[in-house]
Amino acid sequence: MAFVIDHTREIAAPPALVWQALTDFDAYPQWNPFAVAATCDLRPGGAITMRVALRPPKLMTQREFIVAVDEGRGFSYAMKPAPGGLLRSIREQSIVDLGDGRSRYVSHFQLDGPLSPVVGAVLAGNLRRGFTGNVDGLVRRAEELAR
Repeated sequence: MAFVIDHTREIAAPPALVWQALTDFDAYPQWNPFAVAATCDLRPGGAITMRVALRPPKLMTQREFIVAVDEGRGFSYAMKPAPGGLLRSIREQSIVDLGDGRSRYVSHFQLDGPLSPVVGAVLAGNLRRGFTGNVDGLVRRAEELAR
């Protein structure tokens, strides 16, 4: 059984500015309360390394790998699966042009594998808070860029 966190938000900014905010990894400390620092080789197989506030104020380093990039429209990344497929994750982020300088941002996070119910149960509140803060921060950042 998978553990899933989904967010869909409309943003008063064109897709190019949402993409700019999402991929300006050096600026993450300014707006992202969950991934408070990030570096990324934004190409399939490249690494994304984040300092994550999963249980603030403690930070942990999370290194994942880019699965796909659709320039200007989104990207996804996944953790290195645990041995035997016990735990795997995917984070997919996409941007849809709504016209009139507006966008829809969709974030999907999923944990799968036999350990996913346990990890999900233990970290559910922290993960939901973290991803909600991440999405809210992205909306604010993109809308600031659009002003």
